[in-house]
Amino acid sequence: MKKRILSVLLCLAMTVGILTGCSKGDNSGTQNSNETSNQESQSQSDSGGNQGASQQKGRVYYLSFKPESDRVWQDLAAQYTQETGVPVKVVTAASNTYEQTLMSEIANAEAPTLFQVNGPIGYESWKDYCADLKDTKLYSWLLDKDLAITGEDGGVYAIPYVVEGYGIIYNEAIMDKYFEMDGAKVADMDDIKNFATLKSVVEDMQAKKDKLGIKGVFASTSLTPGEDWRWQTHLANIPVYYEYTDKGITDTDALEFTYAKNFKNIFDLYLNNSITKPGLLGNKSVDDSMAEFALGQVAMVQNGNWAWSQIAGIEGNTVKEDDVGFLPIYTGVEGEENQGLCVGTENYFCINSKASKEDQEASIAFVEWLFSSPTGKRAVVNDLGMIAPFNTFADEEKPNDPLAREVLDDMEDEDTEVIPWYFTSFPSIRFKDNFGAALLEYAAGSKDWEDVTKQVVDDWAAEKAAVQ
Repeated sequence: MKKRILSVLLCLAMTVGILTGCSKGDNSGTQNSNETSNQESQSQSDSGGNQGASQQKGRVYYLSFKPESDRVWQDLAAQYTQETGVPVKVVTAASNTYEQTLMSEIANAEAPTLFQVNGPIGYESWKDYCADLKDTKLYSWLLDKDLAITGEDGGVYAIPYVVEGYGIIYNEAIMDKYFEMDGAKVADMDDIKNFATLKSVVEDMQAKKDKLGIKGVFASTSLTPGEDWRWQTHLANIPVYYEYTDKGITDTDALEFTYAKNFKNIFDLYLNNSITKPGLLGNKSVDDSMAEFALGQVAMVQNGNWAWSQIAGIEGNTVKEDDVGFLPIYTGVEGEENQGLCVGTENYFCINSKASKEDQEASIAFVEWLFSSPTGKRAVVNDLGMIAPFNTFADEEKPNDPLAREVLDDMEDEDTEVIPWYFTSFPSIRFKDNFGAALLEYAAGSKDWEDVTKQVVDDWAAEKAAVQ
């Protein structure tokens, strides 16, 4: 695993001590859901016949943030209760309401015993409720212990339970059709190793889209408010990464946006070689763009490994599993030929330190069962689609979907420089929303790029100052 890259999360945890009040629970690294209501279920043993049930103490109350995974968590809770006799309740916050729900639930007498934070900044806001997990098996199982969020006292207060990666997803069947054409700019995907080559290929494909049987090279650049996280968070992570790397930092109160031109390079490529005209993107959602890709209408789309289940589940999907691949997001930075995918996490488990000792121990045992038992590991890989960062998974137990495999390959390839998720240091959800709105104005032709750049710099400084 790339220690140099992924361990920056530890550095982030040490540099955000004064940063609070940010978008905790934003979880922009995961796909959004349209579900809007809280879902609750409690699984308990129906009789006292479970072996060892009388010896078990404590309860588990897990507050989850992903409505699309609620059914899986409810099933896991029921199975665990059946095996152990320990009551497990799972409550799933409605989409984009996790922070609000956690604030409400944590004040109850029967508060969550297991919850999550979305990174070092989120931890700073909830550290008073986070128990030390340094002596747990879960922490000992981490492939890279630097991934955990630690306190100044050396305690371990939040443990990542999934890593994810994102880049440009491509349809190899369409790409192969292009490579066979006379005058193709390259012979295969391996020849695309920088922005200049990517741009020449994309623009040539766009000119030949009718012969390729597609409506555009890229899926719609979704810019509807709330649907723009792929650009104001994920894409923005790349120029921030390069600026941080140049300065040897993992956070800053004053972003200079020195790689704004590189952001513009790839963003313009998306806008100008798409299925949808730039002026219409304010009405496009992530679901729209993923459907366009799944139906074979486009050759490429920027998204993460979590998108495979969405692609495969779209009615009329024409994209075969063997034809899906990942390409790094090249932006024209010198030396980017060794750049890999953007890999990281903003999903960390925490145990409520205010809960009783019995409830804390029961919650830890539940999570350890999840990542060590055959039942739990099958659900993690097959139903939740996670790439778990623990050594308890044998090779045959790791995810086998095509995009997850490519993320794992990038992480294990010593010649590939994966890009860490520095967007966990972004100052606030307001900053990101303003950035997204500016990008929409730019796409519509009502805002100059220089004004977008200035706004990013000014908003970053203002939002960082607001939380100090």
